Amino acid sequence: MSQTSLSGDDWSLPAACRYLLFMGIVVAVLFALAEPVLAHAVAEGDKGYIQEIYGIHLIPFTYLGAKHMMTGYDHILFLFGVIFFLYRMKHIAIYVTLFAIGHSSTMLIGVIFNFGINSFLIDAIIGLSIIYKALDNIGAYQRWFGVQPNTKLATLIFGLFHGFGLASKIIDYEIAEDGLIPNLLAFNVGVEIGQLLALGAILVAMGWWRRHPSFIRHAYTANVAMMAAGFTLVGYHLSGSAIS
Repeated sequence: MSQTSLSGDDWSLPAACRYLLFMGIVVAVLFALAEPVLAHAVAEGDKGYIQEIYGIHLIPFTYLGAKHMMTGYDHILFLFGVIFFLYRMKHIAIYVTLFAIGHSSTMLIGVIFNFGINSFLIDAIIGLSIIYKALDNIGAYQRWFGVQPNTKLATLIFGLFHGFGLASKIIDYEIAEDGLIPNLLAFNVGVEIGQLLALGAILVAMGWWRRHPSFIRHAYTANVAMMAAGFTLVGYHLSGSAIS
């Protein structure tokens, strides 16, 4: 099974310039918004609550996991790119499952063994995953290199990196050792619930959009905007790493 992609071979130079201008505007807006909406920032209220409790608290950790995913716009943006050209629920389930296996594994391993990666660097890699998916959706690899990457393997691999991003943020919570494993599992369940809720919203919006002629007309633009967001995240987090 291969995903559909767009081809830009018939683009004229003026059209390309318009899209570059559009991308520049998107980048400028995202840079302006980047600081107050830092992906997966640990809310001070949530962090204080977690630091004060001990023992098993399944419902609160499930809620925090769902909240973490629903506000994790980088994960949602990557998921949006993954399902952009997937029309059958079977195919969507395969890719979403691979992504979930990837980020669940590294999230649990990272927290249990206290293996945190510099949050700026891992978030920059997550930004690269968004760029990769946008380029894949517009058929860039086939045109540039004459090959199509294994989209399933790439989804799993980037899922692993997304999981390390989750782990680095969970470590910031400084969860007590008492009840750690059950609480982590509850958090992971919450993450999957949040992912399903986000996926449901995306599918509803995509289902409505795909019924209109504007989908094919603006699909290239949407993926260019997604790529711009990815570059913005990479630049923002690498800059943060350099000055931190």
